[in-house]
Amino acid sequence: MAAYLPSAPGKIAVLHAKALGDLIVALPALEAIKETYPTAELVLLSRPWVKEFLAIRPSAIDRVINVPALTGVNNAVETTDGVQAVGAGFGSVEVELFCKAIRAEKFDLVIHMQGDGKAVNPFINKLGGSLTAGMRNPPAERIDRSIPYVHYQSEVLRNLEIAALVGAHTTHLEPQINVTRADEQEAASIRETIKGKPYAVVHAGADDIRRIWPADKFAVVADSLAGKGYEVVLTGTSKEEGIVTNVMQAMAHTAIPCTSLALGGLAALLKKSALVISNDTGPLHLARAVGAPTVGIYWAPNVLNWGPLSRKRHRLAISWQLECPRCGIKPVSPWPFQPAAPDCDHPYSFVESIPVAEVLGLAAELLPAEKTSENSRENG
Repeated sequence: MAAYLPSAPGKIAVLHAKALGDLIVALPALEAIKETYPTAELVLLSRPWVKEFLAIRPSAIDRVINVPALTGVNNAVETTDGVQAVGAGFGSVEVELFCKAIRAEKFDLVIHMQGDGKAVNPFINKLGGSLTAGMRNPPAERIDRSIPYVHYQSEVLRNLEIAALVGAHTTHLEPQINVTRADEQEAASIRETIKGKPYAVVHAGADDIRRIWPADKFAVVADSLAGKGYEVVLTGTSKEEGIVTNVMQAMAHTAIPCTSLALGGLAALLKKSALVISNDTGPLHLARAVGAPTVGIYWAPNVLNWGPLSRKRHRLAISWQLECPRCGIKPVSPWPFQPAAPDCDHPYSFVESIPVAEVLGLAAELLPAEKTSENSRENG
């Protein structure tokens, strides 16, 4: 493999085939690469939803190429019927055709921003880049330039370190996402329901039950916001409709359910909210990236990776409960729950002990003393 960085790379590929929150924390690093090499074509190797999401908005990415389902690289690819497809292995026809197509592109740099390299490094070494970079922990396959993968590190800063391996730097550390006119149009139906009132967004779902605050506690918070004159919008994915329903049923006030918006419409809705209160999940990262003030509900170890870099508009409610409520194991080192605690997959929340009063107190710090219309709300 080559060891020299091209002085003026013409084509750069970045492998990042993960979820929404992962993409958002990689944005500053992607922007650093584009800022350093403005004439290079920056291509993101990612999932189909990323291509759709970035196609209509300004970003550092010039092009997105969909990565096939591949174990350890892009495991979970959702089919049209909602079934999670099983990732293929190396040597499958689809993967080999993908690698052949990427080699034909003749990328000067191929970079990865996911994991310790055990699964990913063999993959990017098959893509024919003149120079490869990313993360590597032995015994992962070697690449040209690497940093070690240490779990407990800010994901934003980790990705910026990877970008620095190829000479890319920036002074812009906070992830940012542009909201487009199409996004605004998609959110218009919810806005019509809100009828111009100031509103707050409550997101009570998450993919991992260990990061989910109880619905009855979210209901108390939502009622408090409604009592202060805010419309409350309960967001969630279609899979989280049950959680949204549980929150609504536990509320004394009414709320607006919102589980059908695509990511663009959700971004527009979040941007003009007075406040977003959410579990540690993708929509919380999206809210911060579009400039909304947020209260995030976190398990303490996850704050190190996923907490915001700044606190001017963001507050964190942190659970310091480290032991599994069922078996007492502390599944924090090594992460994730392996190999020291291979049997600790118990479905319990690690954040349920966070008091409602703490979340309400943090919300009060961010809400304006006097409510104004959504058009005159300060972002500070």
